[in-house]
Amino acid sequence: MVQELTYPNSPCGSATDMEAFWMPFTANRQFKANPRLFVAAKDMHYTTADGRQVLDGTAGLWCVNAGHCRVKIAEAVSRQVNTMDYAPAFQMGHPGAFQLADRLAKMLPGDLDHVFFANSGSEAVESALKIAIAYHRAKGDGTRQRLIGRERGYHGVNFGGISVGGIPTVRKFFGGLLTGVDHLPHTHSLEHNAFSKGQPAWGAHLADDLERIVALHDASNIAAVIVEPVAGSTGVLIPPVGYLQRLREICDKYGILLIFDEVITGFGRLGAPFAANYFGVLPDMITVAKGITNGTVPMGAVFVRKHIYDAFMHGPENAIELFHGYTYSGHPVACAAALATLDVYEEDGLFQRANDLSGYWQDALHSLKGLPHVIDVRNLGLVGGIELESIPGKPTARAFDVFVRAYEQGLLIRTTGDIIALSPPLMIEKRHIDQMVSMLTDLLKATA
Repeated sequence: MVQELTYPNSPCGSATDMEAFWMPFTANRQFKANPRLFVAAKDMHYTTADGRQVLDGTAGLWCVNAGHCRVKIAEAVSRQVNTMDYAPAFQMGHPGAFQLADRLAKMLPGDLDHVFFANSGSEAVESALKIAIAYHRAKGDGTRQRLIGRERGYHGVNFGGISVGGIPTVRKFFGGLLTGVDHLPHTHSLEHNAFSKGQPAWGAHLADDLERIVALHDASNIAAVIVEPVAGSTGVLIPPVGYLQRLREICDKYGILLIFDEVITGFGRLGAPFAANYFGVLPDMITVAKGITNGTVPMGAVFVRKHIYDAFMHGPENAIELFHGYTYSGHPVACAAALATLDVYEEDGLFQRANDLSGYWQDALHSLKGLPHVIDVRNLGLVGGIELESIPGKPTARAFDVFVRAYEQGLLIRTTGDIIALSPPLMIEKRHIDQMVSMLTDLLKATA
């Protein structure tokens, strides 16, 4: 039976018209049988094809940190499109890219003072991994090519990102990928840390496994370690107290670069500009995307410390120092969106707002403890994870059922496995938090 779609300004007239789009990270057959379609958005809400309002509990896909359809950002994009739609980034430039890089550098801690632009988190990670290997080669340490990721880590979908990533359901589709990669253990332990509020007390010692990996491969063969300060896509895994500091110490000891993947934690999610600020740990590189433009225009970036950039700045002045880049690196429209986004963050005090609301958010989420099938709640800043007991023989089914019913009742959540992940726009108010938790309470009480 063909389901008629009546949403406005649609290029699709019926369900059969949806078939051509192979949707990413989606159960295509299930979706196309019962589409969930958004047609508009404003501030904290989406509007569905049938005219319902849906409270955005995930900032789109961890990216709309300032809320939807902010006028200042839209106007900046429109002005740029009508002034200069594109400018080449190879051997040419435009003012917006330099203005944005300078402004970002001033937000960053320590000597993270250079910015390399990409177009997504996946590209930012790929760029950082390549820069790490090229950096050691530039210093005469060409044997340092091995990369260290972490189990349950997510670093996008390019070959390098999947290789250092550690989510089995992502890796199993594509085989061995890059060679010369090893993984640290993840830090998640229900036995020791269930229902921790903020950073768990147990688990800092897990960073010491890097010593074992160094002993196995020798430091002279290891280029970089990459971790998410807070592992988001795998289900909100909060780092134990002292864990990131210990990783930094071991990397310093052996001359290994430390990369923070802040595609999710960047731009206020924890109540600070970046997780590096929040945790007081200075990595050698940071990868970002998502919140850099409030999700308005695709953009990613790698922030690098001064000594990394300087290592490439030698040889003839007309020589290209790094043979890497993208057609759309520092795209004028993306730069305009990013500059306006930074204005909105600053003018609305959204990072401080996230910090101020984090305690209220924590208490609200942990009120879900004791509901049917809830085996853990975890939080930091304005991010939260609610882990559900899996149905025997049907992993992911319980959380997906909650996801679908939440959408039908007016709440957008995200699920990974049997974990509900929440990351609302930073403009959220206490009444939105109350509404979100009230809806989740009812949904979980009714969960089979």
